[in-house]
Amino acid sequence: MPRKLIWLLFLLSAVLTAQAAAAEPLVGTWTLSSQTVNGRKVDSDQLTLRVYPVGDALEFAFSVPVNGVHLVSLKFTSVHLDGKGGSVEDVRGTKIGTVQVTKVSALEYKAVMEGANRPKAVTKMTISTDGKTLTSESDKSTIQVFTRR
Repeated sequence: MPRKLIWLLFLLSAVLTAQAAAAEPLVGTWTLSSQTVNGRKVDSDQLTLRVYPVGDALEFAFSVPVNGVHLVSLKFTSVHLDGKGGSVEDVRGTKIGTVQVTKVSALEYKAVMEGANRPKAVTKMTISTDGKTLTSESDKSTIQVFTRR
């Protein structure tokens, strides 16, 4: 097979893979716009959530600005939307627990996080029909609303 054809097929495959991943509504960059804890609105730090494909899985990177640079404070790695467990890592990349994310419907997800010396947390994430808002509701009475960047 000619070398140019091989490169063309490779590029086409990469584009189709990227498009398939981009079709997942959760993929993107989200900025925290409001937060409610126990029914009370709480001032929130600048928090950014980036969800992006890595191979056949997703990664979730939560970051906050420190001296003008976004520092990843928490990361979920190797996340599959079928509930297969991924890892939860801290700012140093140390595994501190596991997360299972399940796609419940086209725009709704359930995440279950567990770790040593940490209570189990269940979160429901819902994307608005226009795809511009992500609402995260935890079983710990916290609601976070993110806006797509």
